[in-house]
Amino acid sequence: MPKSATPPDAVAAAARRGLELRAKQAPSNRGGTEIGIRRAAQLANQEPVSLSTLKRMVSFFARHEVDKQGEGWGVDSKGYQTWLMWGGNVGRAWAKRMVLKLTPAPNVPYN
Repeated sequence: MPKSATPPDAVAAAARRGLELRAKQAPSNRGGTEIGIRRAAQLANQEPVSLSTLKRMVSFFARHEVDKQGEGWGVDSKGYQTWLMWGGNVGRAWAKRMVLKLTPAPNVPYN
């Protein structure tokens, strides 16, 4: 089984929306780091995502869940832009599923 997964259309669309929203903002209101921008491009282009990157995505979403409480969420906040750039809610669900699917089960001896 490959240790990577191709982002589905919905994840790619969310990443594209995030990049588009970011592009419309004044420089002082643009969300996303260099890594986040690269991740958005990878997802938007539906390039394969490695297991280690999927794990980083799961970690990103866990750390940034709190951003949903910020002002401008769902409109144009930096946190919202970045959340979308990483695939949005569908990206979070997809990354979690893929980590579970691609992570080998522990080697348990049978007696």
